[in-house]
Amino acid sequence: MPIDYRLAFEMAPVGMVVSRNRDMIDCNDHLCAMFGASRELLVGQSFRVLYPSAEEYERLGAHMEPILNAKGYYSDNRVMKRANGEMFWCHVSGRALNRAEPHSAGIWILEDLSERRAVKSNLTGREREVAARLLEGLTSKEIGKALEISHRTVEIYRARLMRKYGASTAADLVHKLVTG
Repeated sequence: MPIDYRLAFEMAPVGMVVSRNRDMIDCNDHLCAMFGASRELLVGQSFRVLYPSAEEYERLGAHMEPILNAKGYYSDNRVMKRANGEMFWCHVSGRALNRAEPHSAGIWILEDLSERRAVKSNLTGREREVAARLLEGLTSKEIGKALEISHRTVEIYRARLMRKYGASTAADLVHKLVTG
């Protein structure tokens, strides 16, 4: 019995997107439901519409490109934005179809993490990036290297996150980031 790949794409229990030059050229119904938008609204659009800000879209795109180029794949947890403006944590993973031009074509999977992790709405884009790396268990030096900022700057953002979440220790902050 031949496999119906279109049916597999449509019935996947995660959001799936086929992209070209960071535009969505196809997506499944699960992705539409996750973002609260119709396929007609999403197909042909830039991934930019799914990000909290244009700055985060640009910064993450620039961050992902050399990783996609080197490895051919990329994954992280990040905050994304539904059509109604609600922010939510999302696990994003994807593969470049051409490593030499990693944004030229790709296949992406997005998983809604909002049931496991709430978003504190008053975080800046950079605070969300630092928070995501803290949840991965990275140190300030590792986060600084990943975000191309100094580890001291990371510590400033971590201190801001601790104040916003009312955390007294780094472990308490991670716990509060996970539980919202």
